[in-house]
Amino acid sequence: MTAPRVFGLTGNIPDPSVITQAAKMLREGGLVAFPTETVYGLGADATNPKALERLNQVKGRPPEKPYSLHLYSMDQVRAFVRSVPPLAERLMQRFWPGPLTIVMPGKDGKSVGFRLPDHPIAHAFLHACDVPVAAPSANRSGSPPPTDAKEVMAALGDTFDCLLDGGPTNLGRESTVVEIVDGRLEIRREGAIATEAILALIK
Repeated sequence: MTAPRVFGLTGNIPDPSVITQAAKMLREGGLVAFPTETVYGLGADATNPKALERLNQVKGRPPEKPYSLHLYSMDQVRAFVRSVPPLAERLMQRFWPGPLTIVMPGKDGKSVGFRLPDHPIAHAFLHACDVPVAAPSANRSGSPPPTDAKEVMAALGDTFDCLLDGGPTNLGRESTVVEIVDGRLEIRREGAIATEAILALIK
């Protein structure tokens, strides 16, 4: 395989031409690594089965394990669910955009994880993609998640297509994952947001 294209991006206003190129690669079935405020993600078009199959191969992840969707707006999230549970709405208003993944029932009744990253490059890229993006951490499953471009390259080599290099991530820790089950909150993974901060909101 050819080496991934690497674009260096700095500042809060990412180069639109670069973002457009990266989004086009993703929509055409490519895998694009990009920074979030937590760690680097490896994005694929969540509506493209072949892209998801390739993502599974690169990650070394079983196909039955679902990916969370990375989106750029709450309106996008609302389009994927019949209704947002009240508890999820409170979490969305308090912690989004930010390092919180919220799992709730999708329109088909199956649980779906949603995240809105708080990072200018991630936001611009997801907006340009205009499709739901499956974006686990940009590493092989079981390995430490990468927090800068060098770690992404060391973890994945030439197995993906494009890297948006935004420098080191701010938090360096994965998102906290919560699930809303029958109106109750369950913590699936404690990450960048402490459990205490979430529980304090819902008391």
